[in-house]
Amino acid sequence: MKIRSFWLIAVLALTACNTGPPPFPPELTSFAPLTDSPIFAGDPGKWDAFIRERGWIVVENGVWKLYYTGYDTPEGIRRLGLATSPDGLTWTRHPDNPLVKDQWIEDMMIVQDGETSYMFAEGKDDEAHLFSSKGGIAWTRIGPLDIRMKNGDPIPPGPFGTPTAFKEKDVWNLFYERNDKGVWLARSQTLKQWVNVQDEPVMVPGPSEYDRDLIAMNQVIRHKGRFYAFYHGSKNDPDKTKRRWCTCLAASDDLLHWRKFPGNPLVPLAENKSSGIVVPFESGYRLYTMHPQVWAYKRE
Repeated sequence: MKIRSFWLIAVLALTACNTGPPPFPPELTSFAPLTDSPIFAGDPGKWDAFIRERGWIVVENGVWKLYYTGYDTPEGIRRLGLATSPDGLTWTRHPDNPLVKDQWIEDMMIVQDGETSYMFAEGKDDEAHLFSSKGGIAWTRIGPLDIRMKNGDPIPPGPFGTPTAFKEKDVWNLFYERNDKGVWLARSQTLKQWVNVQDEPVMVPGPSEYDRDLIAMNQVIRHKGRFYAFYHGSKNDPDKTKRRWCTCLAASDDLLHWRKFPGNPLVPLAENKSSGIVVPFESGYRLYTMHPQVWAYKRE
């Protein structure tokens, strides 16, 4: 009788644990291409003959705005461009492109805070810097991000890129990578100085082959009470032409401890489509991969 009671309690407890929402709901994990070709790509012979890494989409009053990084030659400066669309699929480049002509801007993202838009981006040599704007067209550079170790000392010299900001209440959370070897989390209340929550990364590559060696976070959202991160990963190869990046998903309850989606990657590794983000659409999301062209996906 005691054994039966024990197992009954155990079964009831297990059932109770499984009544909550699944950690990886289909609206964030199951996508199919919307088109047979990219919806946005470089414009040959122009300042943005090539586009690369993360772009960002903002929807305002029915107008879709795609911010992206363009450049004309492999050695050329990476600059900020803007395209607009009525549906998120057909795009028209802004006549004032590039929006910022004298600053290296790539792998960028935007957070709207009140009337001000803040743009976090990589600068030259993969060192993150911050810009602000009131209308999303004219951007003012605030300066490089001042990131500190947990004890207040500056982080060691070297690249700190793919800055991904997420504001939770009055606290700014900044995820950043160093040589794509891991993702760190720093916090700030002023945007002036960032302090690591811990000096070890909160997300590391592997153990699976698709993100075995390299990793960077692109976007954090809150969905049904959990935090979700869209990130990209890769298996390293000295010959970068053979390296394949993929778009992936992870979940967290506290922004510190992350669980990777067992069905990663969201887009097949062989397709080499990365820097993915999602945009709210109708009752769910659209997935966009941004590198090396922009592709759109709907819920499958």
